[in-house]
Amino acid sequence: MGNEQISTGLDRVLVLEVARVTEAAAIAAARLRGRGNEKAADKAAVDAMRRELATLNIRGTVVIGEGEMDEAPMLYIGEKVGAGTGPQVDIAVDPLEGTTICAKSMPNALAVLAISEKGGLLHAPDMYMDKIAIGPGYPDGIVDLDKSPGENVKALAAAKGVPVPEITACILDRPRHAELIKAVREAGASVRLIPDGDIAGVIWCLDPKETGIDIYLGSGGAPEGVLAAAAIRCIGGQIQGRLRPSNDDERNRAAKMGIADINRKFNLEDMAKGDVIFSATGVTDGSLLDGVRFRGDFAETETVVMRGASGTVRRIKSTFRDAGHRFPA
Repeated sequence: MGNEQISTGLDRVLVLEVARVTEAAAIAAARLRGRGNEKAADKAAVDAMRRELATLNIRGTVVIGEGEMDEAPMLYIGEKVGAGTGPQVDIAVDPLEGTTICAKSMPNALAVLAISEKGGLLHAPDMYMDKIAIGPGYPDGIVDLDKSPGENVKALAAAKGVPVPEITACILDRPRHAELIKAVREAGASVRLIPDGDIAGVIWCLDPKETGIDIYLGSGGAPEGVLAAAAIRCIGGQIQGRLRPSNDDERNRAAKMGIADINRKFNLEDMAKGDVIFSATGVTDGSLLDGVRFRGDFAETETVVMRGASGTVRRIKSTFRDAGHRFPA
């Protein structure tokens, strides 16, 4: 029975169930917004997400998690989750994307989860990854990691039919990106810097009419790159990624996870393939989603949940009663 479910894709009932998982993580983390304690907020989100995953009718394996088994107490890479029945699936989690911005109560903190058919998500080690992403509607290869930043923004402008000054790139505000930022600006494009949260940054470029972001550039976490690719798999668009190991330990870790060529350029199909479900719930207010609202014993959330097989994108606003009891910090 399980093999039949795998071959025909994920059960569409899982779409709403996956949304419930990120809602729980977001509510738990939101109770610690602005408290200055990144570890406590992250742990609250992890604990809540793990509890909800245990109720799903899946046989899941965490392929993108909170670290290796000896580094993370739960939701570690390789951990088995779910009720132990139903389809075998791969799971990528970021229970609190933007731990720092949650601790400071800044915009765009999210609880994020992706589920794919078994083998559908790249097993990416926890290290930096160079990334470039654009939205749907462009020829394949219009942008490329092997091109210069100037070449990429000019090619995108030409494909879009606009002058380069109308192109805006989203880049993480990090010292390592100083030359990248300079190159984009020298090419004539503008830059929107974000303090954290590059999953949201990639998703923004998928709908430039709404967000004003045309392209995502720069290096960030490889696990976040896979989660962003899962969203692109559902919405459409292009992404490329290349690992940036900083030492031999990270190179060895990549090799143990099956990545033989550390210089390989991964495309969308390499990072997320087959049927994929992606869910993100706002923890703090942001450009993508509203954050959690607490009103007495009630909690209100906003979630975007997508499915690759149907191309469906849903925005869900939910109200939870007695949320403090169900999802304690």
